[in-house]
Order: sequence, then C-alpha cells, then structure tokens
Amino acid sequence: MSEILKKVVTRKDVATNKMLPKQEMIRIVRNKNGEVFIDSTRKANGRGIYISPSIAALEKVKKTNIIDRVLKTKLDENFWILLEKEIKENWD
Repeated sequence: MSEILKKVVTRKDVATNKMLPKQEMIRIVRNKNGEVFIDSTRKANGRGIYISPSIAALEKVKKTNIIDRVLKTKLDENFWILLEKEIKENWD
C-alpha cells in the first residue's frame, strides 16, 4: 500500500520573511473591533500575521514596527510583554 503524505502548510514569518511551517509559529490577529491578540487556536477571524517564536524575532519586529504596519494599528507595551511571556513560557 502506498502512504498518503499530508502537505505541510507554510506561512511567511514577518520577522525573517521566510516561509515556515504554520504549526511552528505564533499567530497574531487584529479583529474587526481593532483588538490585537495572540491567537492560540490559529482560527480567529481577522487579519493575521505569523512570527517565529524566538526572542531574536521579537526584538526585530519590535524595533522595525513590522506588526504595527501590517496590522495598521499601534501596539502598546503591554502587548509586547505578553508576547515575550508567551515565547518564553510556551516556545523556548
């Protein structure tokens, strides 16, 4: 019998601009109400972007304001603290 291989779904990492497997990245979403949050289900409605779960990627997007530009919003310091906490606790 032949094995059926599943296709690996990839998304572009905004920090490195590389295509990586979707399951290995953090999704950040801005919904219709303008709320920005980390989407742990990867299914929330709204504009979503992906970032690799590393402190280096976090520092790069924070320094260059990539997330602010892509989501067309201004993120406060609390969001950056929450994102750093998410990376340290669940990914590193």
